[in-house]
Amino acid sequence: MAAGLYRRDPVFTAAVDAALSHMGEEASRIRADWLDPARAAIGIDDVRRAQPLLFAVDYALGCLVLSWGVRPTAFLGHSAGELVAAVFAGVVSLKDAAHMVQARVREAVKIPAGGMLAVAAGEEQLRPYLTQDVGIAAVNANQQVMLAGSKEPLAEVAARLKADGHTVVTVPATSPFHSPAMAPASDAVEIAYRGIPLREPERPLYSGYTGTLMRPDEARSPRFWARQITDTVYFRKALDELLAADDVLLVEAGPRQTLTAFARRHRSVRLGAGAVTPLLPARTGTPEADRRSVLTAAARIWTEGHDLDPAAVSRLWTWSEPDPSDPSEGRAPRARAEVQPA
Repeated sequence: MAAGLYRRDPVFTAAVDAALSHMGEEASRIRADWLDPARAAIGIDDVRRAQPLLFAVDYALGCLVLSWGVRPTAFLGHSAGELVAAVFAGVVSLKDAAHMVQARVREAVKIPAGGMLAVAAGEEQLRPYLTQDVGIAAVNANQQVMLAGSKEPLAEVAARLKADGHTVVTVPATSPFHSPAMAPASDAVEIAYRGIPLREPERPLYSGYTGTLMRPDEARSPRFWARQITDTVYFRKALDELLAADDVLLVEAGPRQTLTAFARRHRSVRLGAGAVTPLLPARTGTPEADRRSVLTAAARIWTEGHDLDPAAVSRLWTWSEPDPSDPSEGRAPRARAEVQPA
């Protein structure tokens, strides 16, 4: 999950630290569990770690690409990534977005254990299987849908699907995000969000919850952001809208290559009208593999005709954070990585 970039790129490192700095006393523990999972006090799939780290890593990867001189045409986030996209689009400050993540976590841990399933089927095919609080969590591609719900009802649905010959994969998640089971959490975070300044997007921002460009009234609505805990993510529809607007190079700024796989199935990408490149490897590997993958993405962006700052890109290999315990080692200037709307 991009750990190979931490303390090896100044912008990425500063951005992770900036995002976590707004999460109070828990920040150091989140960072420690991420960097040393073998000794983690809380597993990375637990909502108390997964949500803050998705936010911090997605944000840091976005800052890294921007530091090369890239100016995105638009932003599109998936689930928790939509909040990161909102920071870059000027809807909410980094500090307030981090507090929104904390509110989600605080309320999510009160919900009984649940999980998620990836099913190779269409949305309408799966509706007859929905029962109790199991819902359609995400529609990612034509035949790739996520289900979510409380533990026992979801297990029953999985058994029925397998018995009917469907391919079902259990996703490592401990909370039933994007299902009716999260309704109490959604109601609670809406109250918390009412005190957060929300603005209309300054840059094009596609929402996975509406499948189209986010409207000003949606961006400013605490209810819109709170409902994301229970609502379906229509990533495929949002991707349709984005790729229909222009021929674009999609850059996945997130862990692994899940969204890249979805995008590659899209008709526009298959026909060459659009393209996609991930920043990180598909599987966990060495720190060097993380950096090589990012460098490959930078090369792809450059070959598409975008001028990149060579000094910024080269820091992936030439910079490392000095050891603070070594007084003889000079500390390189910290890169400013916090994006704040005007």
